[in-house]
Amino acid sequence: MDKNTLLQVWPIPAFDDNYIWCIHDGKSALLVDPGDAVPALAYLKQQNLTLTGILITHHHADHTGGIAQISKTLGGSIPVYGPANSGIEGLTTIVMQDDKVEISTPRISLKVFEVPGHTLTHIAYFANMQANVVEPMLFCGDTLFASGCGRLFEGTPTQMTESLAKFAALPKNTLVYCTHEYTLSNIRFALAVEPNNLNLIDWAEKAKALRSQNLPTLPTTIGQELQVNPFMRCDQPELIAAAKEVSGVQDLPTPAHVLAVIRAWKDRF
Repeated sequence: MDKNTLLQVWPIPAFDDNYIWCIHDGKSALLVDPGDAVPALAYLKQQNLTLTGILITHHHADHTGGIAQISKTLGGSIPVYGPANSGIEGLTTIVMQDDKVEISTPRISLKVFEVPGHTLTHIAYFANMQANVVEPMLFCGDTLFASGCGRLFEGTPTQMTESLAKFAALPKNTLVYCTHEYTLSNIRFALAVEPNNLNLIDWAEKAKALRSQNLPTLPTTIGQELQVNPFMRCDQPELIAAAKEVSGVQDLPTPAHVLAVIRAWKDRF
């Protein structure tokens, strides 16, 4: 089999801790959340890749700041997909819940999820198994992180809980491509919440070893996050107990109530 028939996903480091994901088949490429044009353009040139589209998850500048320069440098006809009502300059195609983004080169079909919480108009892109995709893939911006979730800048705990539930329903082997290398600090907090979580203790060692070699801790998987991520575990007895203890509130009737407590704890951690 030609090695270029299967898609590769490569992290292009940007700023201090961002990853711009490049989905490519050895010839054509998509960029996810190019906040900085310079490293993205350098990688495309180095790998001799033709950019055929840009996928945007939300409006924050560290995810959108490179659009104009990339379009100007490569010619302004590159489609740029992104969420409605987001105020993002340079979008050519608005996509909403359950829309399909069909790309011919590289060949991939992506389903759109609306996942408010971090921002009100945040979206994610999901590729289930298909011709070029061996394992399902999720490009989730700043909604879900390895062992964490995005800060609630615009959305509510209920919205974030519902968004994370959409991800929890995906196949457990789904590869999760989030856009920041926050894993070690997220693990430190997760261990404060669940100090006896053996999966988390094991993951902490593996993540430390990866970062000590300057390797990404990503992608993670949905199955892994259901075991180690406190924000994906707000229905679990251990999390409910930790939330009650830290808040002093004994009535936390829903996962959203638990997430509200855990997220506020993380914000001051």
